[in-house]
Amino acid sequence: MVTTLVDSHLECPMDNFRNFLRNWHQLYGRHDLPWRHTTDPYCILVSELMLQQTQVGRVIPKYEAFLKQFPTVDALSRAKLADVLIAWQGLGYNRRAKYLHQAAKLVTENGGVFPTTQQEMQTLPGIGPYTAGAVAAFSFNQPVILIETNIRTVFLYHFFPNQSEVSDSELLPLIEATLDLDNPREWYWALMDYGSYLKSVLPNPTRRSKTYSKQSTFKGSKRQVRGEIIRTLAQHPLLTKRELELAINGKQEYLQPALTALVAEGLVSEKSGTYSLDTTRS
Repeated sequence: MVTTLVDSHLECPMDNFRNFLRNWHQLYGRHDLPWRHTTDPYCILVSELMLQQTQVGRVIPKYEAFLKQFPTVDALSRAKLADVLIAWQGLGYNRRAKYLHQAAKLVTENGGVFPTTQQEMQTLPGIGPYTAGAVAAFSFNQPVILIETNIRTVFLYHFFPNQSEVSDSELLPLIEATLDLDNPREWYWALMDYGSYLKSVLPNPTRRSKTYSKQSTFKGSKRQVRGEIIRTLAQHPLLTKRELELAINGKQEYLQPALTALVAEGLVSEKSGTYSLDTTRS
């Protein structure tokens, strides 16, 4: 089965690697992911921001619900940030929702036309090299060089099986050399699906990457308190600090720093001692 295919292709030559990956993806790829049935850069951007540090299974229903509520970049640009944050609940890292909202406004101001290159895409708020490249590849089928955790997993496993502290600078030439220039979109789908599979059946190969760092525990962290504040204000639009203290379960010492940061980031507003997601309050 699949494990046999994996084991038989360690340290394979480039051509064998390409053929193996294409065959594997045809048989076992995640062909039903909803964002793979569109080339709309808006939908691709939504999916990429949602997928950052979030499992695919959690993203699918949130992605579908989000696009039902905000079906176009214009619809998102006209929405209140509070409504966008409420729709984002369950994904975490709420700054991504704000960046998406800001990007939608800029694109709409540009007549609804998205940037078409990786470099231009990075001019949008909160869009880094990987996300910009992913939109270029998946929406416009451009042969950009991408690296993320699943892609990194594949190249570490196949080409550096016995090495540790492998840098991305060692992986990037291999990613470029194996890239399908005619259909980079499907090639990257294959890499990501295969990398996800490898991580499910093997000790995480990315631990051998120089970039590897274990994600901090969510429970008991300031991130937990930030998420609870947003979630609580989504349910109760106007609360005092004391009411928030009674509502959250996270560590109380993180409440004020989290509130201060959320207000500074424009995710929460404070007026006369009350807090709200309505950042338009004056």
